[in-house]
Amino acid sequence: MRARRGRAVCGDPSAPVELYYEDIGPRTAPAILLIMGVGAQLPMWPDGFCKLLVKRGFRVIRFDHRDVGLSTKMSGQRAEGSVVPRIGRYLLGRPSPVPYTLVDMAQDAKGLLDHLGVDAAHVVGASMGGMIAQIVAGMHPERVRSLGLLMTSSGKPLSALPSWRVIRLALNAPGKDAPRAAKVAVEMRNIAVINGPNFLPTDDQLRHRVETLTARSDYKQGGLRQFDAILGTGSLLRFTRRITAPTVVVHGSHDPMMRIRNGRNLARAIDGARFIVVDGMGHDLPEPVWRPVVDAVVENAASSPRTAQP
Repeated sequence: MRARRGRAVCGDPSAPVELYYEDIGPRTAPAILLIMGVGAQLPMWPDGFCKLLVKRGFRVIRFDHRDVGLSTKMSGQRAEGSVVPRIGRYLLGRPSPVPYTLVDMAQDAKGLLDHLGVDAAHVVGASMGGMIAQIVAGMHPERVRSLGLLMTSSGKPLSALPSWRVIRLALNAPGKDAPRAAKVAVEMRNIAVINGPNFLPTDDQLRHRVETLTARSDYKQGGLRQFDAILGTGSLLRFTRRITAPTVVVHGSHDPMMRIRNGRNLARAIDGARFIVVDGMGHDLPEPVWRPVVDAVVENAASSPRTAQP
């Protein structure tokens, strides 16, 4: 799959960040901006998934957020104090002081569209990326032709927590000095748990994925700051309720990270949004779920009156 690659300067001009991106498919086709989750590099939008979108007539743009992959690292920045009070405030829908928030990351995404000369795009976000997509659509409705929100939430007060088996992953992280093989094994276990019991890749596929992503970039601090960005933003309902773009909310029936109740509540908060459950899907994009997810996104995009515009 041939891609145009580059770096876009985004963010506050006094403290700009460079986002590494890939731009796939004809430039004249309607653009789809893919926004991924916490600590997730752009290959987490699988090549095969992107190819399906290109075959359906779209120009696909995927990128590394600030603090991950090949984009600018916000080294040295940190929130003050323990994360526990921030988690408590977030569960009540309240923000906290953090180095940057999801609003800053949404401005990054808008800056990438500016850099590429894309006036308006179909925007699809997964997990944290779905939160960022809500902010983009709420703050800049003229830039969003349609909105696809995958395995995500509005962060409304008292939203459902991840399952205990997901929470437990954070309590069993390997130490800094753990052997490389042990770290790879833990990452494989984490993906397997988050993916859920269905459509699980083989051990060889999981190992290849972990090793490939680690070789591309291994910067755990960025994922921690992005988690703080979620906590620091608080409830998104002030943005979510302003969304006017045609919206589809897609959730897996077996998502252990973002419980299905959160997806239903998100769809209810957006006027006219459709809610689609993909049977067996967890909190990942293994190959068996590509087609139903792409079908949902493409059908929703077709409902936009501006889909045919380049």
